Amino acid sequence: MSVADLVHLGIGRVRAASIVAAFELLRRLPASDGVDRPIMQAPEDVARIFSPRLRDLRHEEFWALLLTTSNHLMRDIRITSGTLNSSLVHPRECFAEALKEKAASIIFVHNHPSGNPEPSHEDLAITKQLKEAGIILGIPVYDHIIIGGAQFSSFAQRGLL
Repeated sequence: MSVADLVHLGIGRVRAASIVAAFELLRRLPASDGVDRPIMQAPEDVARIFSPRLRDLRHEEFWALLLTTSNHLMRDIRITSGTLNSSLVHPRECFAEALKEKAASIIFVHNHPSGNPEPSHEDLAITKQLKEAGIILGIPVYDHIIIGGAQFSSFAQRGLL
C-alpha cells in the first residue's frame, strides 16, 4: 500500500510514511547478501537481486546493470520510471552512465506490473535498438530480463539477443 492508501485508512501521514519505508526495507533485504559487487553470470542472478525490488511495483521501471570485465556489478541505475504498462526508454539514456563509468558490458531489466513476464512487441523493438547501440558503443548487451511477479523472462535464454 502507498502512503496515500494508509492515510485514507485513517493512519497519520508520518506514521504511514514510516510503515511504507519499513516494508520497502524488508523487501530489499533478500536482495542484499552481504556481497558488495555480485557477479552476474546467469539471468537467475539478476532475478534474485531485482525481483524483490520490482515485482510488487504498480508501474514499470527500467534499469541498467553496469558490469566489469569479470561480470561484477559495478552499479545499477534506474533509467526510467513509467506508467502501469509502459516506460519510455531511449538508447541515449540507457548508455549514458555506462559510458561515464566505462562499463565493459550491460544488462537491462524491467518489470511488468501485470505479472506476465512475456516480452511485448515494444520490448522486442527496444531490445533490438539497445543491442545495436551497444555494438556501436563497444558495450555489449548481455541480457534483457523482464520481472513479472515471481517469474522472469530472459532475452538471452530465449535466443532473442
